[in-house]
Amino acid sequence: MIRKLRACLPAVAFLAATMSAVAPADQTVTLRLGASSTLVLARPFKTMLIDNPFIVDVHEIDDRSVVLEPLDLGAANLVLIDAQSIAITNVRIVVLHAREARQLH
Repeated sequence: MIRKLRACLPAVAFLAATMSAVAPADQTVTLRLGASSTLVLARPFKTMLIDNPFIVDVHEIDDRSVVLEPLDLGAANLVLIDAQSIAITNVRIVVLHAREARQLH
């Protein structure tokens, strides 16, 4: 019985690691092509990670704010990490045509 449990430990560790890596976004930001937006944080960040840089470009203003510039239609995730390597926020960014974004409101 103990051997079976030990054999399962690597699989359980792998499952736990992958589950935390795909945590849902803290918030969703909808942008339209041609219209940039500023994202302001309550805490300073050190590192920006973007999973799809062809959809949105991220420009750092200072350690608490960034400008999101939509480049193409689609979706991307932005993770901002502090100096202690802790994720501050995970933002889902959706870029729509200008016409579609107006219809959502």
